[in-house]
Amino acid sequence: MNQALSPSAPEAVARPLTFLSPKATSARPTQRWSVAGVQALLDLPFLDLLWQAQAVHRQHWPAGDIELATLLSVKTGGCPENCGYCPQSAQFDTGVAAQKLLPLDEVLAAARAAREAGATRFCMGAAWRAPKERDIEKMAERIAAVKALGLETCATLGMLTPAQAQALKASGLDYYNHNLDTAPEYYQDVVSTRQYQDRLDTLQAVRGAGVKVCCGGIIGMGEAPVHRAGLLAQLANLDPYPESVPINSLVPVPGTPLAGSAPVDPLDFVRVIAVARITMPRARVRLSAGRQQLGDAVQALCFLAGANSIFHGDQLLVTGNPEAEADERLLQRLGLRPAARVEGA
Repeated sequence: MNQALSPSAPEAVARPLTFLSPKATSARPTQRWSVAGVQALLDLPFLDLLWQAQAVHRQHWPAGDIELATLLSVKTGGCPENCGYCPQSAQFDTGVAAQKLLPLDEVLAAARAAREAGATRFCMGAAWRAPKERDIEKMAERIAAVKALGLETCATLGMLTPAQAQALKASGLDYYNHNLDTAPEYYQDVVSTRQYQDRLDTLQAVRGAGVKVCCGGIIGMGEAPVHRAGLLAQLANLDPYPESVPINSLVPVPGTPLAGSAPVDPLDFVRVIAVARITMPRARVRLSAGRQQLGDAVQALCFLAGANSIFHGDQLLVTGNPEAEADERLLQRLGLRPAARVEGA
């Protein structure tokens, strides 16, 4: 798997109206992005950046099409990792108790409710550093059952071996979520119980199994602007880049090391969405954690900037998320529509 170019790499620089071909049908990048080139995009005048991002978006996606995805925590708490943003870490006192894997019938009930609320993709998250073989067997059963409901399936279970990724693929897994979180040079400021390369190795295993990749990051963890550019360059330079790119705004949780983080400037968040769209034109760019704090007007700007997927429902793992009815009202007010369910998903 290719890694991002260094900040001094000359290959890619931002140029106004550098659009990719509308005939492109895959997520394979047609150019390389340096950190400096991505930073130049982030530094564009705000309206110019949004105009360019929306133009790229219209070349590759139907206008007004928004994917609705639902995320369920099927195994909450007790994770041995020390990710500074995560309330599910066993190393922090956040009031989140470790729980066992949800029974199959509870997972299916949640998946049916998500489908009835309009979701087309159902993601199952488990707070493991790396699942054991028995965990993979149980998750394969749940994935197959959700797939049988006609939903796209997604899972986020921690680090995987190639064999585990193959087993999940065989069960019907469509997407695997494994976020890079931030730029490689800032990663150890956020988590020290694993290496950045561990994340890349899991993404390679997922790709090798033929599973689509859902991979993004978190904004607002005390990173510098260059780290945001570095994250986006890493994502855009994956070969191919992810089919789904969730962009999270940190939700500070009491008890975590990042509880006192300053809020993200909403316009800076919109800028990240816009640059994700420009650098990864065929990806679903998803508004994820922190969407509740953005408000309707900023979410509207995010859609203008090229976001075309949202996590839908009343909870995102263990943090709040706008309720389905509120999402429906917002989409109607903006003249947006839920994406159609994929046939055979």
